[in-house]
Amino acid sequence: MPKTSIHKCNASGFIITATFIFSFGYAILRYNIMGNVPWKDLSFFILNKSIALNAFILLSFNFSLRPLVNLGLKVPEVLINSRREVGMASVLLIFVHVLMSFLIFNPANYGKFFETDGTITLYAGLSMLGGILSFVAILAYRLNFISQMKDNKSVMKIITSRGLLILTLLLGMLHVFFMGFKGWMDPSGWHGGLPPISLLAFVLFLFSSLINIIDRKRHTS
Repeated sequence: MPKTSIHKCNASGFIITATFIFSFGYAILRYNIMGNVPWKDLSFFILNKSIALNAFILLSFNFSLRPLVNLGLKVPEVLINSRREVGMASVLLIFVHVLMSFLIFNPANYGKFFETDGTITLYAGLSMLGGILSFVAILAYRLNFISQMKDNKSVMKIITSRGLLILTLLLGMLHVFFMGFKGWMDPSGWHGGLPPISLLAFVLFLFSSLINIIDRKRHTS
């Protein structure tokens, strides 16, 4: 029996590797080369930014493929077969990003998110709230791949619903919007003319949200 009949051919390894190389390269180019972030911060501060971008790209890819197919776009089967591994990788990357962010979230690294008395700003609080809720929603969505959960139909109906998926995307957009929307309004301040990573992430999730909403309305109309 051919191997492909047991294990469906997919491109998850290539997708995950390629997006990581792009994300890390973009972060280095924007912040170290074109910006003023010192190279000593490459191994943590810059890496954390690249991991965040990598996770957003993979999540958008994972959440967008099926709606695109439903809307009539011809997507290669090898990409469809990659969704599970890509989704798992995105969750792991988000978990790493959350841990790294908590370790370096201080006035020295993120001064704009802190008041003079050391408390976080309203925008920082909204961003953190959106990020945490989005992470929880993503974990809930991934539970549908745990065999023990599949027997609970009421739980499965919720965590596999299109509504939860769209909510996850909107919460992710909330996180990156309040993280950097002020910088989006001033392209002259973009390092080397390169858009901020938060803006790239917002656009990716906006696209994914829109096609999921369109697909949902198409099936409910």
